[in-house]
Amino acid sequence: MEAIVLAGGLGTRLRSAVSNLPKCMAPIGHTVISSEVEKSRPFLSYILDWLQDQGVEHVILSVGYLREHIINWVSAQSYPFDIDYAVEETPLGTGGGIREALKYCRGKQVFVVNGDTFFPVDLKAFTFDAPITVALKPMKDFDRYGAVEMRFLDSAFGSARNDSGVIIGFREKGYCSEGLINGGVYALNDLDLSGFAPKFSFEKEVLEPLKYKTYGIVQDCYFLDIGIPEDYERAQTELPEYRAVKAASKKLMESGADTLLIDRDGTINVRIPGDYVRTWAQFKFLSGILEEFPKWAAKFKRIIVVTNQRGVGRGLMTDRDLADIHSRMQQAIVKAGGGIDAILTCTATDDADPRRKPNPGMYHEARQLFPEMESAIMLGDSRTDAAFAQNAGIDFILL
Repeated sequence: MEAIVLAGGLGTRLRSAVSNLPKCMAPIGHTVISSEVEKSRPFLSYILDWLQDQGVEHVILSVGYLREHIINWVSAQSYPFDIDYAVEETPLGTGGGIREALKYCRGKQVFVVNGDTFFPVDLKAFTFDAPITVALKPMKDFDRYGAVEMRFLDSAFGSARNDSGVIIGFREKGYCSEGLINGGVYALNDLDLSGFAPKFSFEKEVLEPLKYKTYGIVQDCYFLDIGIPEDYERAQTELPEYRAVKAASKKLMESGADTLLIDRDGTINVRIPGDYVRTWAQFKFLSGILEEFPKWAAKFKRIIVVTNQRGVGRGLMTDRDLADIHSRMQQAIVKAGGGIDAILTCTATDDADPRRKPNPGMYHEARQLFPEMESAIMLGDSRTDAAFAQNAGIDFILL
């Protein structure tokens, strides 16, 4: 597997936040993993980590503006794939950059990834049945991107599939209540770009006019474009969240337990500092967490949420409010392909209550609900969760 990363962008709209670096080297904040503070790392590192996880063996970095920052940083890393640099002495546009990078490819099939967009799709889900296949992200209420029009392919059973099809048009930017956008990840199959000018836009002069037969594949995973300061600011918390989720999930997938116990606030959804998530409108899934639930559902025989909800006991929200949040949370997880077998909550305000974490009451309740449970592992984000696991006599993974 080979991939081209378009890392030569000037980042004009991001200059107010990052003035002396190429856009792909914009620093992303710090996070705490296993109680150790990890310093900021460039946006590019998230892309390369994803390509590594996908099994890519050869990466061509298309570089230009301030490229020495990219080359110096990459040369100090220890990625397992081969790396080449396609250098633009003068800006060639996305199309020209791809054409130059194709000269370094060893085969006829290659993935292309935008260096300012993080859209960690499953590359193995792509087929090379057309000259171009575009990864499409479903979105609601957007106006920053143009919508993609697609005719979905028929399955072997005669009904239309909802994950892939032939792209029949690209609409201009404008408000769209619901639709598909170009996620900036392409699979190219023996594509010849020799007939274009030295400098050209791949999007405007190849994709949008549909110069070649173009397929689309829909993947509803995490998406972030740092092209504007507002989204770059989002990246400071969301990308470390995403990385922490993936690191914890990898450990879970190596576990021999048959049951997953999982905390809620700070583990499934973002905490509200000094407050409680009182309504569904305040509930926000951690970046990347929904993509892990299908994997966990396939591995574990059951998934059980165990959560302290003192806000109910304090009268700041009602049992009905909490039930509504959990119902909607379950619906979203099921829609993503996962599932939850039980949600156990403790609304007591007294720390001595046997069901309130770190006391192991909810673990014992889970064993009563599922007497066939043989072994369990706990995923949480706090010392309280760790102490709960210790008191229950089960393994613990810190997110």
